[in-house]
Amino acid sequence: MSGRFAARLVVSITAADVGQRISLRRRLPTGEYSDVVGVLESWSDGTLQVRRRTGELVEVPEGIMVAAKVVPPTPPPRRRRRTDD
Repeated sequence: MSGRFAARLVVSITAADVGQRISLRRRLPTGEYSDVVGVLESWSDGTLQVRRRTGELVEVPEGIMVAAKVVPPTPPPRRRRRTDD
């Protein structure tokens, strides 16, 4: 076996996943890849709209999507530990 490792990129979301939290990888015009994680708000006319946790709405043309999947909801924030002195 050579030392090479290849990842399999799969798009496993559909328009039926609107409202779900997703992780999406897209190919940028530079040839680099960029990830978007957030709630899939809409998928129409060949464009996905994903709302990041910061509130930013990202539009992704489906033609540049190379991998995507539904992911679990964001975990609740951790409570700070109280230390007794």
